[in-house]
Amino acid sequence: MSTPGIPVESDFRTRAKTNDVPIARLIGFEAKEIAEGRATVTLSAGPQHANPMGTLHGGIADAAMGMAFASTLAPKESFTTVELKINFFRPVWEAHLKAEGRVVRRGQSLGYIECEITDERGRLVAKAASTCLVLRGEDAKGR
Repeated sequence: MSTPGIPVESDFRTRAKTNDVPIARLIGFEAKEIAEGRATVTLSAGPQHANPMGTLHGGIADAAMGMAFASTLAPKESFTTVELKINFFRPVWEAHLKAEGRVVRRGQSLGYIECEITDERGRLVAKAASTCLVLRGEDAKGR
């Protein structure tokens, strides 16, 4: 998550705010807002985002939750996702989506994050939850 010698916070937030994140460029999502424990990500979903059944893949939720959690990290901390769950309520083929990730509980070592994904009509498309593990010291190096 960080470049050696650059604090995680400034490196992460700068890259996320300018959408200079490889997976964001690949998928096409944009970070619209990142605040302490919150992140909003948007995606204009289309056929290029289809899973094998032809509907949208769920990666936007993981991105929003990861950015929300990363915003709580201290300069020499990083994290990894240890659990991810998504409930899909309606299929999406093409839509402008908004994923809003929010840290519900941030402990010393673990965090719990939730995300709601809505379409341009405000309909709930999916709801996700994630558990993240904070990494420090040797575990955080090079991440």
